[in-house]
Amino acid sequence: MNRGVVFGLILYLTSSVIWGQVAGNMNCMSCRNRTIIGNGNEFLTAGTFSIRMGQYEEGIRLTELGLTRYQPSRRDRSVAQSNLCAAYAARGEPFVAIDYCTESIRLEEGNWRAYNNRAYSYYLLGKLSEATVDLDMAAQINSDARQVLQLRGMINERGLRPRVIMEDHQ
Repeated sequence: MNRGVVFGLILYLTSSVIWGQVAGNMNCMSCRNRTIIGNGNEFLTAGTFSIRMGQYEEGIRLTELGLTRYQPSRRDRSVAQSNLCAAYAARGEPFVAIDYCTESIRLEEGNWRAYNNRAYSYYLLGKLSEATVDLDMAAQINSDARQVLQLRGMINERGLRPRVIMEDHQ
């Protein structure tokens, strides 16, 4: 009987230590990745992960749940709106995406990702001047972001495409 109690206690302590290490590692991984938001909001975290994996429908659903079921901070709400913007832009719905990015920027003007995502949405619509304005704002906030540089290249490439001019012959 005494052995059973000791064995149970050892098993309990061992599992607690192992779980603490696993949970600690999961927290460290999410801390290093700044786009995963909301330590206590598993819906926003899962939504971000789904969007990153290209599962836009699920990411949108989870993010919207996270926004409605919890009271996220202003910053987390801004990031979530920017994530929704990115998901809708990736789905080819730039008009919807622009509204989410605009709301994200309204909540937090320093969110360079929201400016970048809105610039991409404008790019999809062929509105290169609007895209450039937003991209310039994103670059002012974070000039080293590779996404900003990549989108600037895409805009420049589209703007430099040769155009054929036809003449009417009468």
